[in-house]
Parts: sequence; structure tokens; C-alpha cells
Amino acid sequence: MSVERALTAFAGLMVLLSVALSVWVHPGFMWLTVFVGANLFQQSFTGFCPASMVMRKVFGLKSERELANKRY
Repeated sequence: MSVERALTAFAGLMVLLSVALSVWVHPGFMWLTVFVGANLFQQSFTGFCPASMVMRKVFGLKSERELANKRY
């Protein structure tokens, strides 16, 4: 799995989790959805995302470009 796909999956999971927590625990968890959305928005312009850096270091994921250029 590429880091881009993992990041998209992680963001989707966090949005679903924050909506569930907002419904069943406390409405204040909706701010987690706002944070995830704002982070995705700024990442689309800057290319900087702390979660992708963690995924690269902890899980060893590669970018789509790195996977496409991989020589066998």
C-alpha cells in the first residue's frame, strides 16, 4: 500500500470515528472532523502532512512514485 492510499484511508477512518464519537459521546468531538478536514486542505497545497511522515517512518510505506519507479 502506498503512503497516499494509507493517508486517505486514515483520514476517512478518523472522520467516521469523530462522527460516531460526536453522536454517542459528546458533540465536541466534531472538532476532530474539522481538524482532519483542515489538515487535508492544507496538505493539498503544501504537500506537508505529519501523518504521512509517521507512516513512512513507522510502517515503511513508499509513495506512488517510488513504487512505480521500483526496479525488479
